[in-house]
Amino acid sequence: MTKVYSKALDQTIEVGRVIGHIKGIQSGPTLIFTGGIHGNEPSGLFALKKVYDEIQNLQIPIKGNFYAISGNLSALEQGIRFISSDLNRMWNIDQLDDLLRNEPENKDVGELQEIYQLIREILDAESGPFYFMDLHTTSSKSVPFLPVSDSLLNRKFTEQYPVPIILGIEEYLEGSLLSHINELGYVAFGFEGGQHDDFLSFENHIAFIYLSMIFAGSIHQKDIDYYHYYEQLAKTSVDSRDIFEIFFRFEIRAGDTFAMEPGFVNFQRLYKNQKVAVRNGKPITSSNSGRVFMPLYQSQGIDGFFTIREIPPFLLRLSAVLRKIHFDRILPLMPGIRWASGEKDTLIVNRKIARFFAKQFFHLLGYRSKKLDKTHWIMKNREAASRENEYEGAGWS
Repeated sequence: MTKVYSKALDQTIEVGRVIGHIKGIQSGPTLIFTGGIHGNEPSGLFALKKVYDEIQNLQIPIKGNFYAISGNLSALEQGIRFISSDLNRMWNIDQLDDLLRNEPENKDVGELQEIYQLIREILDAESGPFYFMDLHTTSSKSVPFLPVSDSLLNRKFTEQYPVPIILGIEEYLEGSLLSHINELGYVAFGFEGGQHDDFLSFENHIAFIYLSMIFAGSIHQKDIDYYHYYEQLAKTSVDSRDIFEIFFRFEIRAGDTFAMEPGFVNFQRLYKNQKVAVRNGKPITSSNSGRVFMPLYQSQGIDGFFTIREIPPFLLRLSAVLRKIHFDRILPLMPGIRWASGEKDTLIVNRKIARFFAKQFFHLLGYRSKKLDKTHWIMKNREAASRENEYEGAGWS
């Protein structure tokens, strides 16, 4: 067992890898929550423990399975983001096999091996549909929001929550746990409850957990104070129904000194040429207007800040139509675009030849890009792996 301290609650709890597991008396969905993937983010862990205890003590009837899983226990014990390697940047499919096959080179890799093995055991032992939700907090003050890999399954499920949705983060953050789960085709997304040490973050996480169980059909809203939890999240943001997309990331390089300008909060409006941060003694200004997203106010991390913008609703509707008719199948007929494999879920785009295609066009079709070399993108389709059949019949689908 590991002792974990919350500054917001001024409490210490002891947890193991599995905080709790409840098997319902009726068949139903399997919900898998993770908290504390980053060791300086204990809020989700405390919320999961509280909800698990309440369900047990109040004998709230559930369908299916509820799993609450601890993240980086070694880092949580010390109250730091990670020990040697960021546990939420290590789930790259190209490296994962090697990490799992070999003896762990540090404690963070050992944590990954244990979590991965547990997830595989749950997937083998339980029936679906499966829902994966990863609980986080931010270093700056923030309203709650949902970082979501852009598949139609994810988008449709997360639109039930009264908080902003952020699409496209997987294009900038390689190797996240949820990105790996999305590649397996399951509904999987994150929830950022607020600032690390804010008591409201703990309350927001509790509200999110209960709402998730209701939306997935695990519990009935009459068995809890549904409207209290819904309002808990709805009141946090005037942009409660907006969907945003990341279009810029400021990366901190090894050896850099970096400091955000004081006072930035998530979703704060940015103006062109506004001073945002200082790197190596030189000012960093915004190249476009938008909103600042996840400004870095902690010592560990390589993402200085992001910039986001709202996606117009008509583009979201167009995106859904184009994906359903598999419009992307005609793209390899165009110059500079070809399939990367026989699976027809990955495109290679020569930017010098296909320069008339912007990234945003591929985003509409469910593709996210990764720079292959100076002239090529590799574009991966999120829709190809979606297990749509497993979610048929769910109340939200």
